Amino acid sequence: MNIVIFGPPGAGKGTQSNYIANKFQLHKLSTGDLLRKEIKDQTKLGNEISSIINSGNLVSDQIVSDLIEKYISNPIYKSRLIFDGYPRNLSQAKNLNSLLTKCDQKIDIVLKLSVSLKTIKKRISERKNLEKRADDNEVIAVKRYQMYEKNINPIVDFYKETNLLKVVNGETSISKISDEISRLIEGIKG
Repeated sequence: MNIVIFGPPGAGKGTQSNYIANKFQLHKLSTGDLLRKEIKDQTKLGNEISSIINSGNLVSDQIVSDLIEKYISNPIYKSRLIFDGYPRNLSQAKNLNSLLTKCDQKIDIVLKLSVSLKTIKKRISERKNLEKRADDNEVIAVKRYQMYEKNINPIVDFYKETNLLKVVNGETSISKISDEISRLIEGIKG
């Protein structure tokens, strides 16, 4: 089973992805984690990524695609991936489908966490104190939220056409969101 989970930055994708990965024995593939690893390892690509992210922008589709293809093509992860925060635009969604098809795989369900900007600001503020992430400040959060909103409608339409999209209320408690997601996943597994 391959799952896509998306929502604006600060929506709880990472928290829910970890939960899903543990419960359903999947491997979480977070583009944010992949990008932060490059930054932490201080690779040439990592320095480029750091500059882009810290200015509130998103890295190019090609950089993300190359990082993701390494996992999709690895037999260890075949049909056992949860894509956390990817795809972020229609081009990435189509690219993901192509990469999966090339490796004889598919997306089984797409989960969209629906969260308001007000809630995002609150969560980013709380997360900044806990995780000390450089990209967690309100100005960057608002810019990233607006960019997300601008790019999300074509992806929503793309996955609606395939009947894979399920919208989850991301405004409730972590446990209620997890319970709803579990029911949705178990519904397609059953």
